[in-house]
Amino acid sequence: MNRRQFFMSGTAAFAASRFSWAQDLLGSKPKRVGLIGSGWYGKADLLRLIQVAPVEVVSLCDVDSRMLAGAAEIVSQRQASKKKPRTYGDYREMLREKDLDIVLVATPDHWHALAMIESVKAGADVYCQKPISHDVVEGQAMVAAARKYGRVVQVGTQRRSTPHLVEAIEQVIKPGMLGKIGYVEIYCYYHMRNRTNPPDIAPPDYLDWETYTGPAPMRPFNQIVHPRGWRAFMEYSNGIVGDMCIHMLDAVRWMLGLGWPLSVSSKGGILIDKAAKANISDTQTAVFEYPEFPVVWTHRTWGTAPDPDYPWGGTIYGEKGTLKFSVMGYDYIPVGKEGKRIHKDVTYELEQYPEDKTEKDLERHVAPAIRYHMKDMLKAIAERGKPVADIEQGHISTASCILANLALKAGRTLRWDPVKHEVTGDAEATRLLAGPYRKGYTHPDPKKV
Repeated sequence: MNRRQFFMSGTAAFAASRFSWAQDLLGSKPKRVGLIGSGWYGKADLLRLIQVAPVEVVSLCDVDSRMLAGAAEIVSQRQASKKKPRTYGDYREMLREKDLDIVLVATPDHWHALAMIESVKAGADVYCQKPISHDVVEGQAMVAAARKYGRVVQVGTQRRSTPHLVEAIEQVIKPGMLGKIGYVEIYCYYHMRNRTNPPDIAPPDYLDWETYTGPAPMRPFNQIVHPRGWRAFMEYSNGIVGDMCIHMLDAVRWMLGLGWPLSVSSKGGILIDKAAKANISDTQTAVFEYPEFPVVWTHRTWGTAPDPDYPWGGTIYGEKGTLKFSVMGYDYIPVGKEGKRIHKDVTYELEQYPEDKTEKDLERHVAPAIRYHMKDMLKAIAERGKPVADIEQGHISTASCILANLALKAGRTLRWDPVKHEVTGDAEATRLLAGPYRKGYTHPDPKKV
């Protein structure tokens, strides 16, 4: 079954039985699941997995005891067994049980590598949120660990499982309706950067701030950081490039068959919101040079979007037409008057999955993509193959975004050697591929995982 058939057959199959496909593929014994990071997207991912397969969630881990208890209660209500999962404040204790088939990693970015590597060492297949790593060498080590231990690792770049984008490939790109492609723009104009500057305070008693910080530099707790605000700080994230660009760059790479960029350059910085506590850029452009054409990213957390219908998305320019796409749909605009425009809206599945209607903080338009992404992962697990967003693909997209941030920091174009995994002719930039770890934590080594 090809991916289009897989998607088109999905709705009818779900209407008949949510789990019949999974039982046929995976057998009658439920997969045992654990979650590391029980916040916003950790719960969104886990609850979508519960919707499509007869899994048993047995373990949850979080450094926020209040958030952890809430997640355990929700899971007990939603999973078939109604059992409340075991809870842990340290993922290493959870993994020492060695009783998990699948682990979901949904921590802040700076914890992804260590948690994912230990999960595959413990014998679990993994669903890891994007960006996969906080530096490039971490990503190398994650790929090496997945291969060494023979585990399936799906990355949460779920644009690869978004129904309307799968359709755009089939209906527009494969038939050649764009003609020769010469330029691609990807962009985000959301006002998503925190603009406040509250004072540092003592961490709340329900949060283990020492473990939250982990390998990152220790800085005072600030209310912006937790919950959900950690993306405002480069200590824990890769900024808006690592948060939003990776989705669209990865989508373009998947849709158009692109690998590593030849070089990456970037300009920008904090140009407007200078008084904010956040230290990520509010304005940034990055150019990913490919042999075929450049892919140019822009984000701006102020002002207006050039096209209000596409505040976050991508535009592929071809000699015969243009394809605009986002999480909300796509538009094909032909050159000239003879071609036919095509418009497609996002797919919702609110009747098939009524839980989506009331689930707190769920991005309802993204829920179908997450479900299909989980199904793709489970299929890869059953067949011991590679999922559509395999860890290596996640590494390429993540590392490319990290290179954009490094190029901004260095103030020069970085030419990338994907074989040697280094910046060509630039020893200083190559040294920056592995960031520093705080005392007590060991940076993963691709050769020693």
